[in-house]
Amino acid sequence: MRSVKELEGKTITKIDKSHNEINFHCESGEVYTMYHDQECCEYVTIEDICGDLDDLIGSPILIAEENKNAKPITDADKQKTEEANECGTCTWTFYKFATKNGYVDIRWFGESNGYYSESVDFILKGVDFSRWD
Repeated sequence: MRSVKELEGKTITKIDKSHNEINFHCESGEVYTMYHDQECCEYVTIEDICGDLDDLIGSPILIAEENKNAKPITDADKQKTEEANECGTCTWTFYKFATKNGYVDIRWFGESNGYYSESVDFILKGVDFSRWD
């Protein structure tokens, strides 16, 4: 598994977001993916994106940070944490990205029976060689 720090200094050209996956396409042709490989008895999802993902496109990434086991920040998040902890465990993971155009915070929530992973995966999905044709 890789670290989101790898995005620092890279220029994003496109971001694809689906329900629980975000693909970062870099000017260099690399494609990084943030997701969770779902297994039994656990659930990890993008809870919220604060900021505009388009602010990350076209300028080098200045900050790419992960903060795991962050405390819930809203009353609804606190309630969700209490409910998850009644039957197992939960993990809040925050990602902060910044360019000269602005900041984006991506907040993930994972819960499980305590046996399965609640973490977010960040991988180098591949290199898009068609960009150089």
